[in-house]
Amino acid sequence: MSKVFNTGIIGYGWAATAHIPALHATGQSNVTSILSSRKLDDAELSAKYGGKITSFTDAAAFFAQPDLEVVDITGYPWDHLRFTVQAAEAGKHIILEKPIALTWDECLQADRAVAAAGVKTCVCFEVRHSGQFVTVKSMIDSGMLGRVHYGEIDYYHGLGPWYGQYRWNTQKKGAGSSLLTAGCHAMDALLMCMDGEVESITSLNTQSTHPYFSIYDYPTTTVSLLKFKDGRIGKCASVLDCFQPYYFHTHLVGSEGTLLDEKFHSNKIAGLNKAKWSQLSIHPIDSGDVADHPYQTQFEVFFKALEAGQEMPLTSFRDAMRSHQVIFAADHSAALGGVPVPISDIAWA
Repeated sequence: MSKVFNTGIIGYGWAATAHIPALHATGQSNVTSILSSRKLDDAELSAKYGGKITSFTDAAAFFAQPDLEVVDITGYPWDHLRFTVQAAEAGKHIILEKPIALTWDECLQADRAVAAAGVKTCVCFEVRHSGQFVTVKSMIDSGMLGRVHYGEIDYYHGLGPWYGQYRWNTQKKGAGSSLLTAGCHAMDALLMCMDGEVESITSLNTQSTHPYFSIYDYPTTTVSLLKFKDGRIGKCASVLDCFQPYYFHTHLVGSEGTLLDEKFHSNKIAGLNKAKWSQLSIHPIDSGDVADHPYQTQFEVFFKALEAGQEMPLTSFRDAMRSHQVIFAADHSAALGGVPVPISDIAWA
């Protein structure tokens, strides 16, 4: 019988309301407590999610729970560092919503705290665990596309006043950048699909003049070109200032085939009509709503690895740090007006 881990949630907002059901659905997590800046009704929480849930407003008391094994950090991005450090120092395993932190120096502090404590980690780059990208990665690994020499994965999602986090997402001190607050999912997926060392990155950014988006105090659209050490190239756009349906554009070009969203062509399959795309039976990523994110699948992988005493594959802290390093290099290049930035300029000791 699988072990069930007592889990505490930090922050009780939009993300937490999606995480808690997903954690329970794994069969290996029992949410027993919530740390929130506001007083919550324990009876109401327990009735809503099942079991007995105790709420805290004091972080020290929350972390002092002797039976607390896993901490799931879902609060505001500017609180991620301090709660990650506190959780690590308390010896709690960590689930962390993206981003790790809002600056590279803060990411390094979090990384050192986690490494020193030896706790296991899961960062919510859950796109890697989606049905779409499990299929895409399988196609790449099986050789159906051959050697992928060019890839582009783009994030189009208008984050206007209709979106929950708009009230703080318009501020750089709350969101960081277009890539860090949302487009990071596309960049992380691109890095997984290309699966190579980035040599340098060149980025430019711009911003819509529409009143909904012009109040952002940082550029809302960023386009980045990645040069890999083996000569391959990639491209990632993060567009927060658009009026259109959510779109996670995916286009991978290889020596034996091409994949475009849920369509593909491959020389490895005899008899395909090169004049028409073949269709994959997948559900593409088509929503920014946290209720639609594949958290349960990711958390199942995490708890299985945790029970085995292993680091989880694909989205551990170290995996996420590699993606953050590229993101901060991209933002640095954009700040310089498109000057190429070697990835080595973002030092990671």
